[in-house]
Amino acid sequence: MPNLKARATVLAATVALLSSTATACGGDDAKDEDLSAQKLNWEDCPAPAPSEGGGEAPSPLPGGAEWQCATMKAPLDWDKPKGDTLDIALIRVAASGEKDRRIGSLVFNFGGPGGSGVTTLPAFGQDYAKLRTRYDLVSFDPRGVGRSAGVKCEDDEQLDEYFQGDSTPDDDAERKQLVDNVKSFNGGCEKNSGEVLPHVRTTDAARDMDLMRQVLGDDKLYYFGISYGTELGGVYAHLFPKKVGRAVFDAVVDPTETAEQGSLGQAEGFQLALDNFADDCTSKVDDCPVGDTAQDVKDRIAKLLKDLDAKPLPALPPRELTQTAATNGIAQALYSKDFWPYLTDGLEQAYDGDGRILMTLSDAMNGRNQDGSYSNMQAANVSINCADDKARYTADYVEEKLPAFREASPLFGDYLAWGMVGCTDWAVQGAADHPDVSASDTPPIVVIGNTGDPATPYEGAKKMAQALGEGVGVELTYKGQGHGAYDSKNKCVRDAVNGYLLDGTVPKAGTVCA
Repeated sequence: MPNLKARATVLAATVALLSSTATACGGDDAKDEDLSAQKLNWEDCPAPAPSEGGGEAPSPLPGGAEWQCATMKAPLDWDKPKGDTLDIALIRVAASGEKDRRIGSLVFNFGGPGGSGVTTLPAFGQDYAKLRTRYDLVSFDPRGVGRSAGVKCEDDEQLDEYFQGDSTPDDDAERKQLVDNVKSFNGGCEKNSGEVLPHVRTTDAARDMDLMRQVLGDDKLYYFGISYGTELGGVYAHLFPKKVGRAVFDAVVDPTETAEQGSLGQAEGFQLALDNFADDCTSKVDDCPVGDTAQDVKDRIAKLLKDLDAKPLPALPPRELTQTAATNGIAQALYSKDFWPYLTDGLEQAYDGDGRILMTLSDAMNGRNQDGSYSNMQAANVSINCADDKARYTADYVEEKLPAFREASPLFGDYLAWGMVGCTDWAVQGAADHPDVSASDTPPIVVIGNTGDPATPYEGAKKMAQALGEGVGVELTYKGQGHGAYDSKNKCVRDAVNGYLLDGTVPKAGTVCA
């Protein structure tokens, strides 16, 4: 079933689809001198693998700068650093400024968990042109993702059927079917990727990043984490506090929450985003085509979803727009204000009996490519979350919690509550109730919260700043809509981030950008 936990990489997939329609602790360097001394063989990038989303090889940036790709060896099991290895896929573009002004590499993680940095960085590369004046821009497929020992659970045909399933059961038979579907999907992950499943925790990825820092030739890690990338950055800072250079966390995951609390927070966040969408549509001079008032917009969406539960709409043959697919598509469109027009068009189209736009949005959320193949985004998302999160929620437990989720969001409550069964019967025990990001010995980390963020609600930024430690987390607020702040192109946010990463100028704590 779709999982909405803290994603940013879905934005690039949506644009593409719609346009056609170390050591265990303590911060020491990796023990394995052979791996830390490895030389990367940078070459022209190939076309993305199907597991990364497919498509064309990345185009040069304006001005002709070419993307280069390489593979880094990392231990499969960081507790056995001289044992078997796996490959970590990397991508970079060289700094554009004078060599004596170059700081080092700026490593990006765009979220998910499960998103391919190898495909996402080129999609947004021009947005970081200013940062490229002093940094090589670098990203990677974290372990379990894309070409980095990507987890595989089911084939494309099975995934089509899985994502067509009803994720908000109304009776015992539908509930049993949902649980059976999850069990089948999770069993496929164990069957096809059982060797790697115990080794895809965020702590493993953080150790990979420290090895990456060494292999890239940097004394410190310079880092830009978005969405789940903020959790990864926080875990890195905890494990390697003396190796943090300058770091920015944007669209911040609340590190103090359990998986249940995170899902409940997302229910509130997506409801807020829907409220803001409805207010925006009905406040325009021209008539809103999907409702006369904000409440009417939401009432009509609720009726659409109820009708779809009984009778799906024609969409992208042979698939139909189900209640789950429509909910998924609506949620996807709420990740960015830029997608609100697509949501309006998709709703208007659905009210006329055509589900194609909402289905296209849902496909982007699920990592389905135009040719019917799937990236491994969802498989990796589930695998990393289930390896990280200790909780295992049963269907009976979810039933008890439904009233609280429905109060948080009449539209998304059931959908996000039932998503909690995704780790039931998972093959690997979860690591903890929540990540440890305490990092009192690190330099300042800029932590940005967006007041209208649906996927990582604004309150998470303050919680992250507090959890990092006094004097470490420097909170900045962006009063905006959508998931994240820097890519909104808000000048205040960009000036603050660029000033810190390029010149070391720490913004004043409590800065507000509107």
